[in-house]
Amino acid sequence: MKPWVYFLAALVAPAVAAPPALLQPLIDATPTGGTLKLAPGPYIAPVSITKPMTLDGGGLASIVGSGRGTVLSVVASGVTLRGLRIRGSGESHDSVDAGILLEGDDHRVEDNVIEDVLFGIHLKQVNRSRIANNRVTGKALSQGMRGDAIRLWYSRHNVVENNRFQRARDLTFANSADNRILGNRFTDGRYGMHIIFSPRLLVENNHLSDTGTGIIVLYSPDLVLRGNHVAHALTGGGGGIVFKESKDALVEGNEVLHCSVGLRVDAPPESVGKLTVRNNRFAHNIVGLFFYGEEGGHAFVDNRFENNLSTVGISAPGAGSANVWRGNTWDDYQGFDRNHDGIGDTPHEIYLFADRIWMETPMATFFRNSPVLEMLDFLERLAPFSSPHLVLRDPAPRMR
Repeated sequence: MKPWVYFLAALVAPAVAAPPALLQPLIDATPTGGTLKLAPGPYIAPVSITKPMTLDGGGLASIVGSGRGTVLSVVASGVTLRGLRIRGSGESHDSVDAGILLEGDDHRVEDNVIEDVLFGIHLKQVNRSRIANNRVTGKALSQGMRGDAIRLWYSRHNVVENNRFQRARDLTFANSADNRILGNRFTDGRYGMHIIFSPRLLVENNHLSDTGTGIIVLYSPDLVLRGNHVAHALTGGGGGIVFKESKDALVEGNEVLHCSVGLRVDAPPESVGKLTVRNNRFAHNIVGLFFYGEEGGHAFVDNRFENNLSTVGISAPGAGSANVWRGNTWDDYQGFDRNHDGIGDTPHEIYLFADRIWMETPMATFFRNSPVLEMLDFLERLAPFSSPHLVLRDPAPRMR
């Protein structure tokens, strides 16, 4: 055969994929503190790192699990994982099968793509680490059978920043104080963020959408929730932002759109926790705010309430009665601003008339905006059957 025929045959011959390489021997051969730069291609998992080192995939190396257990485990401190494509964990919740398991301190996990995993990144007693610019996609399972896209357990002083999470159960922070959760995006999950027994978190500039509940805070005091965008959280028992017995939080500059409840505060009467809620926008929610089982004492300042089906709901008369309101913008305010100072001339007051029926009798919620209840509510406002219940009074409502 002539040489040019061999050349053409080589051009048209199908490319043969290289078989997966063994990665564990390469890791074991890397000196402590050294860098292992992987050549492009697939590598066999599971693998484990037990010493400080850097594993760099250059964006073209993939670590492929067998569908059982965790793909990549780190049992050391000072490990950097960068530019890896990781896939194929097991499906066991009992063993927390994950794409990456971290133990130890002072890690860097950056610019990785993690997919087809039950749990994405699991931090187990990890401190002072940075998890940034990763993309995590969970397994194609029903919502209840998925794992968390990221899970922190007894982990402190970490930064979770600019990651993209999708198709997972929750972003979970359990018993993990003093962490910073910044600029992440999460879609298609149960809880956007599930924060439990984790005080002093900074949760800032995150974008959460199409989850059952946006951010739920349980028994976690001294949080700062600032500049987050929460949308399309429509589970009946949840809402955009939910607090339960979590005192002294600052909720500032957030936008909560199209949720079952914009902000839900749930605490027993003996709870003394206070929230400062300011400069937020609650719009297009079924209920803008809901207070359950407490007098409150929270401060609501300079917030905007727009186009909510119901502005405020309460579990019973007295719930939320000690809250302080000032300078909020209400789309249903009916007063004037005759001196043009930007403040309404009369206070904004919300009373509950017949519309209390759906709050006190949950089965009536189905008929909440039916013509019958709307007519009953109109007649009671026109000629009250009994003294209406004052829910809130803003003495200085802000005009648009």
